[in-house]
Amino acid sequence: MSSPQSLSPHRWFKALRRTRLGEPCLKTYPLEYEGLLRRARVTFQAGHTLKESFRVAQLGAVVRMLEEHESDFVDALGKDLHKPRFEAVVSEFILVKNEALYAINNLKKWMQPQHVERNLSTTLDECLMVSEPLGVVFIVGTWCSPVETCLVPLVGAIAAGNCAIISPSECTAHTAELLHRLIPFYLDNECFHVILAGTRDFPEVVELKFDHVFFTGNRSEGTRIAQAAARTLTPVTLILGGKNPCYVDQDCDIATTAQRIAWARFHNAGQSLVAPFYILCHTTVTARLVQALKCCLTQFYGSDPRESSSYGRMVNLDIFNRTKNMLWRSGKVAVGGQVIEAEKYIAPTVLTEVTESDPIMQQDIFGPVLPVLTVNNVDEAIAFINKQEKPLCVYAYSSNSKVITRLMSETSSGSFCSNDSILQSLMVALPFGGVGASGMGSYHGRYSFDTFSHRKSCLLRSTRFECVTYLRYPPYEDRNLSLMTWASTLSQKSQGWCHIL
Repeated sequence: MSSPQSLSPHRWFKALRRTRLGEPCLKTYPLEYEGLLRRARVTFQAGHTLKESFRVAQLGAVVRMLEEHESDFVDALGKDLHKPRFEAVVSEFILVKNEALYAINNLKKWMQPQHVERNLSTTLDECLMVSEPLGVVFIVGTWCSPVETCLVPLVGAIAAGNCAIISPSECTAHTAELLHRLIPFYLDNECFHVILAGTRDFPEVVELKFDHVFFTGNRSEGTRIAQAAARTLTPVTLILGGKNPCYVDQDCDIATTAQRIAWARFHNAGQSLVAPFYILCHTTVTARLVQALKCCLTQFYGSDPRESSSYGRMVNLDIFNRTKNMLWRSGKVAVGGQVIEAEKYIAPTVLTEVTESDPIMQQDIFGPVLPVLTVNNVDEAIAFINKQEKPLCVYAYSSNSKVITRLMSETSSGSFCSNDSILQSLMVALPFGGVGASGMGSYHGRYSFDTFSHRKSCLLRSTRFECVTYLRYPPYEDRNLSLMTWASTLSQKSQGWCHIL
């Protein structure tokens, strides 16, 4: 595997000086966006990214960057989110490395043309689909998982042969600055760039005309990006947060259910796009579930989660205050509820007696708060879910397979998982993405490669058999039309489709 592309001496000393002295990376300004896009486009048009060997080398460099600077990333995530090392490794680094290694191992197969079924008129021709890179893509990460949401899409963009400009979230400034400093040391300096832009800048950046925009974040920002992209007919992939429902049936293992829900909701201090956002609990087991959740939180974080090294903090005061205000104006606190503004700390909190009209049910929750609503049966749960916008994830806990099947088939969501949470969003073999208000498009593994590729339809014909194809030429005659209709009828009986043209 080849070593990463060398920097020019000027850029090398500039990056080294910033790294050694710990200077903050300055915000990228609009003129720089245009310059970086121009450089990337020139490089792409020169065919620099087309070779398999180049793509594999860049994917390997992503893995090396994470391995050689794991402690630096852990430190940055700790400063930004108070994220424990365990969570950083499991929910960020391992996911990226799995994606990169999976792409390296399968890239040769993905790049090969795919042949499709031929019909009567193309029996002697070659029908195939060729995956070609889109060009220069724009990847926007989110603060919930700042490494994973930048680098997993980047893996797909690299594998598909694109150049990319990456914009980490400004909310996680230390992680963004680390990516800004390290990527030039590991990836090709002309193909891949990191910019430091604010959310207000995104529409302006998008309007520069990329070949694809991949955005992970909240709906309001995603909507603005989609509107800006539409003005230049730029395709988008949107992975958007929403209110992910979690149904807990009367027939389930309450202890295991509580553990899995508590882990999913409260890891990273509840700052996740894919965690369960509220519980629809069967009324006969609500009290048992709340008590089990309380026991789990004590087991996970001790009697005072503030003292636990396994518990995070809110990313900034804006998110802290918004979550705190929703918490205090909704339902009844059954567990937790303590807040410390100076530390951006909100204790893991379970709310009961929550109604659909409460503030916490009207806005997206990016914090450690879990509302519990009660329902009398699975029909009520399905009806409640279907009244809301389509979520990114639906979760169902039940030992009754019929209940699971009903939740899976009678609700619509980006993904579904039974008797666990989040795992369906991490698997390289499954596509992950939203539907409706929770986004569009998908990624992971081969699906990332397809997202960043154009599947070009190709028909390779010869000039033989003009004795048949002459039937399509003017002057049009009824006899020729009858022959073509007859041939099509024969083909439909055997293959279902035919064009003798």
